[in-house]
Amino acid sequence: MPKKCCAVILAAGEGKRMKSNRPKVLSQVLFKPMLQWVIDSADTAGINDICVVTGHKHEDVEKYLSQHNSSQTGPRVCHALQSERKGTGHAVMMASDFLSKHIDSNVLILNGDAPFVDSNIIKDALDDHVANGNAVTVISALLSDPTGYGRIVRDPETGLISAIVEQKDAGEKILAINEINSGAYWFKVKDLLDILKHISNNNAQGEYYLTDAVKLLISSGKRADAHKTDNSNAVLGANDCLQLSELNSIARNEILSRHMQNGIEIPITDGIIIGPDVKIGNYTCILPGTILCGDTVIGSSCKLGPNSFLSGCSVGDNVILNYVQCKNCSIKSNRAIEPFSVINHNID
Repeated sequence: MPKKCCAVILAAGEGKRMKSNRPKVLSQVLFKPMLQWVIDSADTAGINDICVVTGHKHEDVEKYLSQHNSSQTGPRVCHALQSERKGTGHAVMMASDFLSKHIDSNVLILNGDAPFVDSNIIKDALDDHVANGNAVTVISALLSDPTGYGRIVRDPETGLISAIVEQKDAGEKILAINEINSGAYWFKVKDLLDILKHISNNNAQGEYYLTDAVKLLISSGKRADAHKTDNSNAVLGANDCLQLSELNSIARNEILSRHMQNGIEIPITDGIIIGPDVKIGNYTCILPGTILCGDTVIGSSCKLGPNSFLSGCSVGDNVILNYVQCKNCSIKSNRAIEPFSVINHNID
């Protein structure tokens, strides 16, 4: 089976508990919308054809996607509208025209509010999906506390998926299972389109669920399996501001740890926030209260902080920024900027 692939990102949810004036998927983790985290993961995994299913405040999401498409980087992203929210299966149905254009491909289904499904997980799951000729490959994870998640039930003889059982429908034996459904899937596009028309909304919520597509594929004799990731953060999303804060803390700590492991000196992490797209050169020191975000690039042997802010900046080598705010500017090497400066222009 070829590795031709595309992606559909589900981004239609209202997110009432977020109590926000913007769509939930545009809520930010380290100054970057959750939706962009997901798009970037798909892009880094080599997926260039992406459709985002919009819904609540779809104009805001579509405007954001238009701005994304006008940038010089990243894949072009189209969108499909789910005017009525009738479940995840219904959302995928809204992307049928997009899927029909990729009939001989595999499609990755992702949630737009789950920012930590990274490119390595996506690629490894695709490798399993292709190598085993699966009609569907569910990305699963092991959780010490799986409460609230759908459980992956495996056939004891083959080890393949026999069912995905939601928490509310699970008995005591199934509740003891700690392998859960992340909500991310690889499907053969043809198999998915064939089965979507058979999904029913004959349930208490009157909704069409994507898990029913997995169930129907299994019952029709198609091969279904799960790719188990050891990254439990891959399943995490945010339904309210408390959970959004938890995502920010997880991302912040992982990024700070990665920079320190790469030799960046951060003596004390208090108040330091570094965005996921920031690049920092060797031997640089970051002091408390410093915030680096956007596509900021820092050279080597710099000293940043305390209490400096940079967004979308390019900084050369051996630069000292103490109590300085910079936005969308370039600072050449070997400069020491006067404290309490606000800079929005290039400095040679």
